[in-house]
Amino acid sequence: MDHEKKLHVVVATGEWDQDNLRYRRHRLAEYLADKPDTTEVIWVCPSVTNKTNNFTNLVNGIKQFTINDLHPNKLLRFGRYFDIFYRSKLVELRDYLLQQRETCTLCLWITFPGFPGMLDLMNWDRTTYDCSDLWGSSISGSNNLVMTLRSKSIKHAEARVAKNVDKIFCTSDFLHDNLKKKYNLTETPHVLENGVEYDLFQTDAKPKGLDINSELVLGFIGGIKPKLDFELLHQLMVSKPEWHLLLVGPDGTNDHPDFKQLINLSNVTWVGKVPPNEVPLYMNSLDIGILPYKSSTYNNAVFPLKLFEFLGSGKPVVGMNLPSTAKFKEENVYEYEENPTAEGFSTLCKKIADTVRQEKWIVRRKALAKEKDWINIFNEMYKEVLK
Repeated sequence: MDHEKKLHVVVATGEWDQDNLRYRRHRLAEYLADKPDTTEVIWVCPSVTNKTNNFTNLVNGIKQFTINDLHPNKLLRFGRYFDIFYRSKLVELRDYLLQQRETCTLCLWITFPGFPGMLDLMNWDRTTYDCSDLWGSSISGSNNLVMTLRSKSIKHAEARVAKNVDKIFCTSDFLHDNLKKKYNLTETPHVLENGVEYDLFQTDAKPKGLDINSELVLGFIGGIKPKLDFELLHQLMVSKPEWHLLLVGPDGTNDHPDFKQLINLSNVTWVGKVPPNEVPLYMNSLDIGILPYKSSTYNNAVFPLKLFEFLGSGKPVVGMNLPSTAKFKEENVYEYEENPTAEGFSTLCKKIADTVRQEKWIVRRKALAKEKDWINIFNEMYKEVLK
């Protein structure tokens, strides 16, 4: 590399604090910002609101550059995938980066296939695609004309990215196989699953004002979206009135009737979104972490952030319909099954319930999670990209 100092540009799906959730891309940007040879990290993202100042400085020291969408309506977000709609909006960013390249190595990190023209913005020193989703696939499984056109647009943009970056990483074996086959890649993607901020979850504190007295508390923490099986959870909680279900996270279902029906049960508590630093407190309010996903093509590719966060808190986990996690199935640590019924899911919870507070299993769960600390994952990624 010509320069010791490095400037990293991370292309992301939305503004930093868009839904108060922290995804893999957020951890990556913070990791890069903490590197001693980093001079700056720029978070490039679409904005659904019409901003007049493209550059803003975030409180964490990262600089954000927003690209205004054509219109707030979701149907018009296709502009993110075609150069003609955003090329002129990148001029200010390009001019700024050209000033920096005299003294810095410029590294581009693409975390979703929007704005593929970023690859052609300048002569980057390093380019990387970190794929954490089956982009273009419907979370809900719906397949109409709009979804079909959206999928084709995203696939075209992703092909352009995947075929032209220096390195590719992905969060599951499914995404690895999908990328390689779909785009006939010569460069083999590296699989690095999602991790955990291990130290953050080493606390016994609980949230104030949340008092759940129940024989067994199941919990899901994260974005609440149609990819979850609300019908199965409803059947489960109706059949087990002595149990309690704690849901923590923003509603991304657009008021789906199945979700509404679920949270109306007396043994279900929905907290809504909470600050990321309070997530460990809610982990300590449950007995078993659950990953109740539907069977779908989209979920075949998913590796949920919460698996190792639950384990990092010492909690056993019960999951379903997440093939990417099956390799981590382990008795009294992670119980997993494809397409279980509500009764089958209940049986898995009962099986693991007796070990919730057994010290040897708490130690084992935490040990597995510690291996997947984000630092270890990103160290491996950084070494591969900048070797």
